[in-house]
Amino acid sequence: MALKRELSPSPDVPTNIYRSEKIQHETSAFVGAFSPTLPAKALQTLPEFRTASHKMAAWRTRSKQKSLTPASKVLYDLGHDDDGEKWAGSRLQHVLNDTGTEGVVVVARWYGGQNIGPIRFTHIETCAKQAIWSWKVADDAAKKEHAVKKQKVEEETTRKELEENLRERDLNIFVLRKLLADKKAKLEDTEPAPPTPSKSLQDYSKMTMEALNRVDKARDATIAFVLKQIDKVDEELKLAKALDETTEDDWKDAEEAFAKREAAMSETKHGET
Repeated sequence: MALKRELSPSPDVPTNIYRSEKIQHETSAFVGAFSPTLPAKALQTLPEFRTASHKMAAWRTRSKQKSLTPASKVLYDLGHDDDGEKWAGSRLQHVLNDTGTEGVVVVARWYGGQNIGPIRFTHIETCAKQAIWSWKVADDAAKKEHAVKKQKVEEETTRKELEENLRERDLNIFVLRKLLADKKAKLEDTEPAPPTPSKSLQDYSKMTMEALNRVDKARDATIAFVLKQIDKVDEELKLAKALDETTEDDWKDAEEAFAKREAAMSETKHGET
């Protein structure tokens, strides 16, 4: 028994195609399509254009060749296809050039047997411009959405860095205050006072960016103040040490002078005797 052949999956319909509105004039109809990436053949063979009498096309894409000028001017591959509608392709080429658009535009015409004269070129250009404009609107919206997402990611990164920085500063403040307490105790010859509890467990994730920036400035001021206090105590410790050393020397000098005086007085008494 022969196995039933599976159906081939239908090709994916390209999503980067932008269309114009349909223009109906007498027995003729016109529809434009634009793509910034697809080749002309892909647009000309769209299922919706299969019954069209003409599928005029034009393209303006970046060339792989490099300019020899110092300014490295961008070069373009240009071309068009009348597809039986004489001069229509060149009209589409002008639309791409005049709007500075990169991509491919195709306008399909269904000819109903009645000649409509030169107005057909106006309809062809109008459909091309509408299709291109449809893409530009969508492209601008996508760029704005991307910019918003990028800004959000950057703000989130900045926030995380600030939160981490604040936690590190809280730890630094705790260590500096402990050091200051130890130095003061040494200066006063007392037991060190317990330092202020650390704020490293504070939940910064619930704060607004404005509040975080205020805390950041406050932590800067706190660190600067504690460092200044440490410098002050260090100076007092140096002074106290210098005074202690001076007092010791003075006592030694006094003791030596007293000993010499006693010795001299003893010699005088022996001489009188």
